[in-house]
Amino acid sequence: MDRKSIIGILLIFAILVVFSYLNQPSKEEIAEQQQIKDSIEQVEAQRVLEQQKYLEEQERQQNAVEVGDTTVQQEMEQAKEDEFGIFGRVALGTEEFSTLENDRMIITFSNKGGRIYSVELKDYQRYDSTALVLFDGPETLFGLNFFSQNRSISTDQLFFKQVGGRKNVVISGPPVKTGDEGRIKVNKENPGETKSVTFRLEPEPGKYIEYVYTLSHNSFMVDFDVNMKGMNDYISRNQSYLNFSWAYDVPRQEHYSRFGEDRYTNITYKFFEDEVDNLSKGKSDEEELTTNVKWIGFKQLFFSSTIIADDAFPNASVRQDKYDYENTPDYLAYFQADIAIPYEGSPNENHKLQFYFGPNHYQTLKQYGLDMERQIDLGYAIVRPVNKYVIIPVFNFLRRYIDNFGIIILLLTVMIKMVLFPFTYKSYMSQAKMRALKPEIDEINEKFGKEKAMEKQQATMALYRKAGVNPMGGCLPMILQMPILFAMFFFFPTSIELRGESFLWAKDLSTYDSIISWNFDIPLIGNFMGNHISLFTVLMTITTIISTRLSQSSASTQGMPGMKSMMYIMPVMFFFLLNSYPSGLSYYYFLANLITIGQTYAIRQFFVDEDKIRAQLQANKKKPAKKSGFQKRLEDMAKQQQQIQKRKK
Repeated sequence: MDRKSIIGILLIFAILVVFSYLNQPSKEEIAEQQQIKDSIEQVEAQRVLEQQKYLEEQERQQNAVEVGDTTVQQEMEQAKEDEFGIFGRVALGTEEFSTLENDRMIITFSNKGGRIYSVELKDYQRYDSTALVLFDGPETLFGLNFFSQNRSISTDQLFFKQVGGRKNVVISGPPVKTGDEGRIKVNKENPGETKSVTFRLEPEPGKYIEYVYTLSHNSFMVDFDVNMKGMNDYISRNQSYLNFSWAYDVPRQEHYSRFGEDRYTNITYKFFEDEVDNLSKGKSDEEELTTNVKWIGFKQLFFSSTIIADDAFPNASVRQDKYDYENTPDYLAYFQADIAIPYEGSPNENHKLQFYFGPNHYQTLKQYGLDMERQIDLGYAIVRPVNKYVIIPVFNFLRRYIDNFGIIILLLTVMIKMVLFPFTYKSYMSQAKMRALKPEIDEINEKFGKEKAMEKQQATMALYRKAGVNPMGGCLPMILQMPILFAMFFFFPTSIELRGESFLWAKDLSTYDSIISWNFDIPLIGNFMGNHISLFTVLMTITTIISTRLSQSSASTQGMPGMKSMMYIMPVMFFFLLNSYPSGLSYYYFLANLITIGQTYAIRQFFVDEDKIRAQLQANKKKPAKKSGFQKRLEDMAKQQQQIQKRKK
């Protein structure tokens, strides 16, 4: 290892140390984080305590029913009537479950609250090969809240009756090809069955709150109708809104990664006929949404559960409590939304809503025309259109004909590099011209030295002008390629198509391909690279260094002594940064580097004759020079600087 390499490595460590120091939390931030952590723990402890009380009460009631203890039953009924008034009649019961199933999901309902108890997606699995359940458990909060007879009523504490009595409803339909999952167009051309499950809360005969869930074949969308009949006799008339509460613990679906699911899990929402916004991705957060809201999404990296208004929700409040992996490894966060639903106080009211339970797949979400695809992070304003109109369409086109995603990424890379080849060629030609002028540049540097910087710059620009060389010619083509480079940086981490797809040694292209791992943390560095080494990232780093070396051998770095070292430092820094990113991304960069190396050798061998280039430049120097606007501005700036220096003397 030479001196420059050692200096480069030391610089990397120095940069990481400074970065970690500058980004370490302040005492106030640490105190705030501890307060949030303590509050979350208190909420969890209270939730566990309430659940334990509920189970004990259920057991006591069940025992009373089994032994026929009428006294205990009467006491319980009286207690419920005191607590819930007219709704006390439906506050006692035994929890029972039923399901509604199509080819995409299994929805489990509980008669307690008439709520969606859990949702399992059939086409996917968790990272540990178990069933992928979006949410599950008795702690799931789902129901209407309102005032009745001066009492606060929550329907999730009351027992609904299932109309029809069928416990397991299965929806059938024609087979669906891979890639057509959940597509509306396919369903219209080859429709399957549509079935409903109805739960009714009936405090008195003929007066009820009714939940109707409707699901079709090959669909991720569930219609949710809330029907009320005669509730104006019980619900306070001075209420303009009913509150619908929906909350649950978000299960972990992917391997832990600071740059994976843990980073992308947050609540998103769309304002009515306006933009999509979200809570913070990296921390606990909450927001009062005081204007009309079209939908609210509980989003993870690859999946989401979204509640959608037929028109708009007048207002809502959303809150997320992010969990720490060390303390709660099986869950990512606790999500809660309290949503206002208009209430007119009429004898018959109906509210139509929908739920989306499914993958964050761009085309699937886009087909609904609700901007739900904006939940997928495709990059900033200048990058997102590249993914939206170029990368995703090409990727989907290749997917129709090829099942191996490693081959798809290879072909995608080849196509991109072919499109960019004219820019690569132009950049190399510019570098070749700069090399051809190096002897003259060296003469100018020797003639003027460091003391006459302005004169040296003027002479250099004059040489470029006479030879017909644009000193920015090698940079501009590379700058034009940057949007695609960054587009891929956002595309691969959020592409659900790669989830669970293996290639070579990588078992899952949507996460890192660890070949070496350890069970301890390396200070500072561990915050970036994790506790593993990814092979594709290693290969990407090696090929980047090789490509950089070839580029330096063909480029002039005269006047930029630090550039040479920096170009070697950058690949090593990217190794630490990308080591925990999806292997599909590192694989793409690795392939791009290999093709770039091949293109460089091909250009040198077959397209560039440096002797001819030098001869052409010498011939150009003899022709009358034409100043470009750019060159003229540079010369004017140099003259102005020279005049300013003379005045100072």
